Amino acid sequence: MPILGIIASQNYPRITNSYESIATVTVGSGGASYAEFTSISSTYQHLQVRAVVRSTSGGYAGVTFNSDTGNNYASHELYGNGSSASAGAYTTRADIPLMPSATSSAASTFTALIIDVLDYANTSKYKTLRSLEGWDANGSGYVELQSGLWQSTSAISTLRITCAYGQSWQQYSSFALYGIKG
Repeated sequence: MPILGIIASQNYPRITNSYESIATVTVGSGGASYAEFTSISSTYQHLQVRAVVRSTSGGYAGVTFNSDTGNNYASHELYGNGSSASAGAYTTRADIPLMPSATSSAASTFTALIIDVLDYANTSKYKTLRSLEGWDANGSGYVELQSGLWQSTSAISTLRITCAYGQSWQQYSSFALYGIKG
């Protein structure tokens, strides 16, 4: 019997309500330089942001917590475009990956993005985040996996995702924050 059949035939508990929607931000016609979630309750184990985004001229976006814009963030990344792969690291910021721009050959393309913030309310350790994003433009595109660190033991109550280099999020970019139960 295949393993899948064995597991499927067992009566394992299934948790179907472990994600709880907290808030959603959708960018209007004027664009926005950031998306922010405030007054985040500390009742969950982890946080997850799910986003579909595009910026004015491509590039990166930064994540900040509790309005802390200091240099106590770090990140590592692995990325590829189908023909090459690369890696990078930053010691003073927690970036989220590259996205298509409204002026590029992928102008109608949005990036799909998931950011997990682990143990965000734990006050005895630094906060870790991981993100996965990508987009396709009919044969070209991009995919990236990234980890990040906020070197603070403070519980996270505010999460902001800001476009870098003076860019802004384009209309219809959407961000949804979920709490993950432990």
